[in-house]
Amino acid sequence: MAFLDRARRVQDGVDSRLRNVGHGKYGRILRMARRPSRDEYIRVLEVTWIGAVLIGLTGFAIYIFFTQAGPWLWANYFQGL
Repeated sequence: MAFLDRARRVQDGVDSRLRNVGHGKYGRILRMARRPSRDEYIRVLEVTWIGAVLIGLTGFAIYIFFTQAGPWLWANYFQGL
């Protein structure tokens, strides 16, 4: 009987925790959450892709400036400093 009593206590504990899932500080978010439609998902992917490309191009432009134009500027304009 001790095993069955222990199993019942464990099951009651799991059930009580699951009953409170929708009532905590994240409960409202979980109740409002839904799966995005195909169009919403594609739009998020497009915006994310455009942002990544813009950040990459900005970094590449800075890299090119400092590796190509930087030494030229230093040699021609800032040599006497």
